[in-house]
Amino acid sequence: MSAQSSIRSLLPLVIGLAVGGLGVSLFRQSLPGAPGSPEERANKLELELKRANNRIAALEDDTPAARRRPGRTVKDGLRNIGEDIRDGRPVTPDDIFRATQPLLRDLAPLFDRMRVREQQAMTESMTGELARKYNLTPTQQADLAKWFEAKAEENAKRWTDLITREGTGLEDMARAARDSRPDDGLDEFMNRTLSGDKLTEFKTERLAQRAERVQQTADRAVARLDGMVGLDDAQRDQVFGIAARSSRDYDPGMKLEGIGGDIGATPVGGVQQAMLEVLRPEQRAAYDAERQQRYDKAAKDAAAIGLSLPPDWDPFDDLH
Repeated sequence: MSAQSSIRSLLPLVIGLAVGGLGVSLFRQSLPGAPGSPEERANKLELELKRANNRIAALEDDTPAARRRPGRTVKDGLRNIGEDIRDGRPVTPDDIFRATQPLLRDLAPLFDRMRVREQQAMTESMTGELARKYNLTPTQQADLAKWFEAKAEENAKRWTDLITREGTGLEDMARAARDSRPDDGLDEFMNRTLSGDKLTEFKTERLAQRAERVQQTADRAVARLDGMVGLDDAQRDQVFGIAARSSRDYDPGMKLEGIGGDIGATPVGGVQQAMLEVLRPEQRAAYDAERQQRYDKAAKDAAAIGLSLPPDWDPFDDLH
């Protein structure tokens, strides 16, 4: 997930839940083509920040933990952001996110409960499906339900730790959301629970599920790069193999479609870099031109509301 996607989807969700619509009001203007001059846009954003300050001040007054907390408040952080924008100093989406972290820390228990509830319906469905497929006993079903519950609580705590940790940015949150899976560790649990033909059937099905994930990841990487530079058949095989091998679900025993030869060793130096080394010079030039074009557009969109892109922003950081 790119930083631009994080700005428009993840941040409004998190901050909006925390401060009652703050994220929506701050980022509604982040769509391309915001009208008006830079001065007008800065004034509008400053007005939104002032309104947010008033709302946050009321919330902080009603929060005992916030009243006890020394040092900088959310209101202080947003006031500074407004001043930076008016004075022409660079402000990134991460700056706005981190300015809200003091309040997010106070609301951390609420986020924990919300995430556990979100996962409950899904885990109940998975428990029922596994119980039906493998004829689990009532005791085994109860143990499985407890395992899923503990996993949900563990994931919720990890997410809250990430949100409230100093230095966390939007990309960290986007990556954590993308990589989070409620069934991580299920194989080990079922290996202890099943035996004989049931265990063999479970392992076969899980391998097929992981193979499907690998297939989708690799196909997506090939399609994206092919659409940018036009890959030949040999290059498609190479890019497919790099993306497949780098997947956390990859297993050498998988049977994957769309690959003409053996999948090579795990790439060294990063998946994206390994894919780029497959390109011919003219293809690499086309890739670099497309990357620059997307960067310029994203920078223009951000500047339209007085924001700057993070220093390490890459429009293709999710190529794989």
